[in-house]
Amino acid sequence: MVNKILKFIYLFKLFVFIPLIFYFGKRSYIAFDEGFYALQARWILEKDNWTIPLWWDEYVLDRTIGLQFLIAKSQELFGRNIFSAYLPTTVASILMLFTTYKLHEELFNKKYAIISPLILATTYLWFDYSHLATQDIIYSCLVTIGVLALVKIKSKKNKFYILLFGIWIGLAFMMKTFLVFVPLLSLIPYIFFKKKFLFIKVFWLGLLIGFIPFLFWTFSIDPYLDKNIIFYLVEKFNFLSSKNTFTNPFYYYFWNVPVTFLPWSFFAIIGLTYNISQSKENKYILAFFPLILVATLSIFSTKTPYYTLQISSIFSLNTYIGIKYLFNSYKYARFFIFMISKIIPLFIFALTFTYYFFFKDSINFNTKENTFIILGLLSFGLSWSFIKNKNSFKESLITLIIGPYLFTSLILQSGLFTDRSRELREKMEYVSSLDLVKNQTIMVDKKGINNPQSQSKIIRISLLTPKLGRGLESINQLNKSELAWTTDLKTKNNDNSFKVIYENDVLNPWKLILKK
Repeated sequence: MVNKILKFIYLFKLFVFIPLIFYFGKRSYIAFDEGFYALQARWILEKDNWTIPLWWDEYVLDRTIGLQFLIAKSQELFGRNIFSAYLPTTVASILMLFTTYKLHEELFNKKYAIISPLILATTYLWFDYSHLATQDIIYSCLVTIGVLALVKIKSKKNKFYILLFGIWIGLAFMMKTFLVFVPLLSLIPYIFFKKKFLFIKVFWLGLLIGFIPFLFWTFSIDPYLDKNIIFYLVEKFNFLSSKNTFTNPFYYYFWNVPVTFLPWSFFAIIGLTYNISQSKENKYILAFFPLILVATLSIFSTKTPYYTLQISSIFSLNTYIGIKYLFNSYKYARFFIFMISKIIPLFIFALTFTYYFFFKDSINFNTKENTFIILGLLSFGLSWSFIKNKNSFKESLITLIIGPYLFTSLILQSGLFTDRSRELREKMEYVSSLDLVKNQTIMVDKKGINNPQSQSKIIRISLLTPKLGRGLESINQLNKSELAWTTDLKTKNNDNSFKVIYENDVLNPWKLILKK
């Protein structure tokens, strides 16, 4: 009987994450970066080219082919559909949650170990990128695995974890190249205490195994290039290191991290501060590691929100410590409970009513999306309002989690984080149903890809085009009765050689034309 109950508990721990990970409706891509990678994966399958990342017929040599390969392989195995394209990210998300669970067990204890992955899953940044077909969650999962492996290394006898710590480095390099050196640098204080494992052969074997995919790809692509791929990757690194459109001030992460880690930012900061003062070895992982990483990223010219995704598991662990510290604090407990049970719910209710009465009609959300947003906000505020001083720590902890859990679950099922190009998807479904378009190959006039807006649109249009043809230098290359997407032809045109089949404000500046 006890064993059956334990099995039920483990099953519950698995099922509780389903509403946070799996979406049960229609999906659509955003253009950058997931649409770009998904389009490259499509060309891998259609051109049977598993070596060179492409942009139409041109080589793209500023990145590896790691993610595109995974998306293409997933679609080859499970069908060429959009769900398969997201499968590598979904698997990495689940694995990262599990790794966070194991980190909680290792650094604290098994009690409440489910809380840290639940905190992670309800964090804005992680929740957002866990539903994007990009390499960021996969890379962050590998970093988290590396941290767990390092924590697990107690002696030379832990050969599996020593091997694993070597393997993740090469695999992470295949995902994000030189960015892998940032977490490695940030882990140096902790590695110093366990440096003996660096002189064991199994670590170097793991390092070699991890780099096998990159080395294999390097040798495969080399015959097609005038210089080794590593030089192109260095050029991209130099571009990101210099001033560019993603350059932000030094203090960027000091405001960006608290915003993107909502609603747990305050607790994470308290937990991190508390861990700095501790004499235990854990502070090198929980405090020094994220602080050094953020400081290192702050020096780098290019700054984006997802660069800090790699320490989101650590922030989740710090959040748990922060909640525990505040709840058990004789000095701050009452004020803490008053804020989260009175002030924050009041703010959320005010925000909900303001949105419903003043902004709902001005924002282009449909009825389903608006309903789920409002229900999510009300559930969040209502849940936290039930926290009382007389509640036990366990009761308060569960109530704290339920609010963000219901909010993120409802937001996910609304489609806002999965059907991100809904209007464009709906227009393309109509275009694909036209008799003239069915089973017809549609070309693309590359001359129209001359700015970020038109590029964004054509990436999403191309992914939703059932039979995508080649890129054209000009629509004059079209043969009789062939179709193409172009920005070049005006609706009222003296040239009777072409006919506009479909145009719409959502697809603008692109229109579908036919060569007569």
